[in-house]
Amino acid sequence: MPEPPIAVAMSGGVDSSTVAAMLAREGRAVVGLTMQLWNQRRLPGLSVEGATGRCCSLDDVYDARRVAEQIGIPYYVVNFEREFEEHVIKPFVEEYLAGRTPIPCTLCNNYIKFDRFLEMADSVGARQIATGHYARIRFDQASDRWQLLRGVDHSKDQTYFLFGLTQEQLARTLFPLGGLAKPAVRELARSMDLSVAAKGDSQEICFVPNGDYAAFLDAYLKESGMAPHATHGEIVTTGGRRLGEHQGVHHFTVGQRRGLGVATGEPLYVIATDPLTQRVTVGGNDELLRPRFHACAVNWVSITGLDAPAHAQVKIRNKHAAAPALLRPTDNPSRVEVVFEEPQRAVTPGQGAVFYDGDLVLGGGWIE
Repeated sequence: MPEPPIAVAMSGGVDSSTVAAMLAREGRAVVGLTMQLWNQRRLPGLSVEGATGRCCSLDDVYDARRVAEQIGIPYYVVNFEREFEEHVIKPFVEEYLAGRTPIPCTLCNNYIKFDRFLEMADSVGARQIATGHYARIRFDQASDRWQLLRGVDHSKDQTYFLFGLTQEQLARTLFPLGGLAKPAVRELARSMDLSVAAKGDSQEICFVPNGDYAAFLDAYLKESGMAPHATHGEIVTTGGRRLGEHQGVHHFTVGQRRGLGVATGEPLYVIATDPLTQRVTVGGNDELLRPRFHACAVNWVSITGLDAPAHAQVKIRNKHAAAPALLRPTDNPSRVEVVFEEPQRAVTPGQGAVFYDGDLVLGGGWIE
């Protein structure tokens, strides 16, 4: 009986292309699948001239197909636009309007790349999937549990976006690049003469032109029929002094400094946004420091949960250096209190909080 194929999620970039080529070179049966997630012609009001690092473009599909033909594997494009809008785009917009800062990449991983994609893999007879993520997976016999670990190249590690993965998903997933550094991956791609070896990396919010999320939100709200004035409000200091007006709380995120539209002669940062009053509060850098917070909807990955307080390193943003903290269980097993050893800057509601023990991902949740 022939070996079941491995379904590789091919984005058209160097990482996923290298994964497909590596597995094919090892003699594994491979099927390439590209997920069509967003119609870039959907919002014509967006300025996309010169936009870089976007997903789902025709060029990306062409690049993925070209690599599949080059390495001699079957290749298909799968349309997940409806699912992507339902589970990623709409929550992204709703979170910003609610005064929180969402992470669409995590939602995409949870509901598309490691959920619907596994279902699609089943349809082509694949028992395993492989992606170009920089992360590692291992099975721990002592705990009878799959564990998630940071990639060896910490500068490219993507486990911050993967804290929602389940045991069932981890059991069927391969991360072939987890033990490699990015330069080594590019060299490997060049050694296999892949056409995308020199292709640039994509941006994090792949459906937003040039990272201008506010412009995307405005265009999406306009298409949805929401009146712009419904999101207008005041900008005030932490003491309540009115400084000016803004065009919507969705234009602001905690810790933001640029683009506030007000000036007082000293640096100002967004301290909080209130969707009910449409008020944006600004203040000094020291006012951004927080000693603790609660994380909800926690998914325990490499452990089953907390029975007692435990020490961990906690990341509150992708580029945040994980800070030492104490994790305190609550009456709700999916809610945890995080107490930092030293107060941290810009703890932002809606962002992910991921808990580490060294390279081991203990779990993660959403900052309340």
